[in-house]
Amino acid sequence: MTERRMMGELMRAARLHAVGDKMLVEDVPRPSAAGTDVVVAVKGCGMVPNLANVLANWETWYPQMPLPPRPAVFGLDPVGVVHEVGEQVVNVRPGDRVHVNPGRSCGACHACTSGAPQKCDYWMLGGYFGYNPNSLEMFERYPYGGFCEYMLAPQGALVPIPDNLEFRQATRLGYLGTAYAAVKKLGQLAGKSLIINGATGTLGVGVTLVALALGVSRVFAVARGVPLLERLRALAPERIEIFSNHDGSTESWVKSHTAGRGADLMVDTLGAVASLDSLSDAMRGVRRGGRIVNISGTAGVLGVDVTWWMDEQMELIGSVWFTTADGIELAGLLGSGVIDISVLQPKNWPLDEINIAISGVASGEGGFTSYLVEI
Repeated sequence: MTERRMMGELMRAARLHAVGDKMLVEDVPRPSAAGTDVVVAVKGCGMVPNLANVLANWETWYPQMPLPPRPAVFGLDPVGVVHEVGEQVVNVRPGDRVHVNPGRSCGACHACTSGAPQKCDYWMLGGYFGYNPNSLEMFERYPYGGFCEYMLAPQGALVPIPDNLEFRQATRLGYLGTAYAAVKKLGQLAGKSLIINGATGTLGVGVTLVALALGVSRVFAVARGVPLLERLRALAPERIEIFSNHDGSTESWVKSHTAGRGADLMVDTLGAVASLDSLSDAMRGVRRGGRIVNISGTAGVLGVDVTWWMDEQMELIGSVWFTTADGIELAGLLGSGVIDISVLQPKNWPLDEINIAISGVASGEGGFTSYLVEI
């Protein structure tokens, strides 16, 4: 360890210098807190299963949605302990255990001040990507994701972690938060039926756990592989019905189980390389007046019959990420045991094995595995 590192001026971080290269673990300047910002000593960071695709293809797929300027510290789902607070910080103290919501926005526009930061023109996900060129300004202010020893964050991004929730479990809060925000947009769940398309993936398992906890009566879980679907049904066999879309049409299957009417609600959670045909088919399994929320990574132009949309009074809603307020609510549900995530098994790597971790996320058991890097 060098003298400068011993003095605390530097920290270890995994950085990507160029698209296509491997990340390098190296010494970089450690951030310091000022104003309403805090520095968090990172204990772990969730690994996005799609990260390898993002690093290799994002700038080609979505050139209007910038990656952070290189060299960049990625890492979307950090957890840790508050290390230092700025002089304007209130209600946060060194030693607090927190999840750092990576959502960053300007904080001053109508969207931000009304509690909808995802609609801000500067919105981005720290340690991942931005949503338009304005996001680059936020990357300048908050350049570090979670694959490092210390990171800077605004105090409004901190979600307190319950004492009975381990750091390794808490690195799943990003995906669970995205699922929770989507399920909230469905409205009242009591007595309702719900299609979860892509149900065995990371988001799909999260939506299943959240929807069951919040009172959904019936789940139609749709995915490809039967073994993981069987494992999902075991969570609540009296409320979950399963279907492999390799066996035919989701629409036909759901309607055959609902006297031809269809399900009340749907959340699409498909992955980035999934076919839009699967989404289109599942949407047709929703009944008249139903609500469909999309949180999938699927890309492309979806052909929607606008007459069906109008005449059937369908609601189609896009939902990206979640607010810190959503995260605080979710943490309360996890801490009290209302949502039980003990079925999620962590698979972890040390920071020095960051590149092995990026390539190893396909070796788990679908959404039942939580991937993370421990710092």
